[in-house]
Amino acid sequence: MELTTEKLLQDMLANLTQLNYIEPETIPNIDLYMDQVTTFMNQHLAGSKRYEEDKILTKTMINNYAKNHLLPPPVKKKYSREHVLVLIFIYYFKSMLSIKDIDTLLHPVLEKYFQTDSELDLTSIYKEVFSLSDTQLAKLREDLSSSSAAALQTFTDVKDPKERDFLQLFSFLCTLSFDVYMKKQLIEQIIDLFPEPEHKK
Repeated sequence: MELTTEKLLQDMLANLTQLNYIEPETIPNIDLYMDQVTTFMNQHLAGSKRYEEDKILTKTMINNYAKNHLLPPPVKKKYSREHVLVLIFIYYFKSMLSIKDIDTLLHPVLEKYFQTDSELDLTSIYKEVFSLSDTQLAKLREDLSSSSAAALQTFTDVKDPKERDFLQLFSFLCTLSFDVYMKKQLIEQIIDLFPEPEHKK
């Protein structure tokens, strides 16, 4: 059976139920060496890889994040669970933001909540932020369903089924791309309101 655009979009919506994130409880409550950190991240975020050979996190990435002040230095070459939480935030942000923007965004959070005496800690913030994931996933599913239905109403006058399928899929991808573009613009505008980190001045 040939895969049509309509069937492809239906399968995509069904697969959204498989999206998840790293539960805080699964993060080891002991300090880890770099190899253990990369192994943990690559195992728990394997489902988000596009290609099998992709790496979620490498030693080079960790060193680069530390060099750019995104990640606080380890203690005696060991990384705490809070280091792992920071790496998870970086992982999600880096798909759309520059290193500079991630630094600007994370810096005030790390300064106030990373291994400090504040009433809130990084684990609490992580839990609170990601508690919204189920609600966001439901909204995303509804939005994608609406966008895919609208895309299937485009190019209906094209007689060739394969050509029509392709153009409808292209229409849907353009809609998604525009949505991502506009949200990225908004995120960048908000980040520009943040004060520049001291180490960048």
